[in-house]
Amino acid sequence: QVQLVESGGGLVQPGGSLRLSCAASGSIYGIGTTGWYRQAPGKQRELVATISSSRSTKYADSVKGRFTISRDNAKNTVYLQMNSLKPEDTAVYYCNADITATGRLWHNYWGQGTQVTVSS
Repeated sequence: QVQLVESGGGLVQPGGSLRLSCAASGSIYGIGTTGWYRQAPGKQRELVATISSSRSTKYADSVKGRFTISRDNAKNTVYLQMNSLKPEDTAVYYCNADITATGRLWHNYWGQGTQVTVSS
């Protein structure tokens, strides 16, 4: 069984920074593309950023230049550094990853989410 556990959320003032972490544990042979998504109240879940196994990255236009996604394969962990935070970044942030336990079959997993609130 594989688990994704996010941490690092909280309350921050506009212009501040937070660093989210997502650690994968369990039966893991390999981790493919991982990503961060977010869902604000009354809105659909949206993509924030993704990083492939070769460290190719993609970002939503709304966070480009402010957020940075990275990964530490040795720790099975993906990070999201969020700078210059705005009130509209307030949401529950979810980690997502493609993981294989065997090297052949891949499954997609979600974390439980971590709340980020940007407010003065």
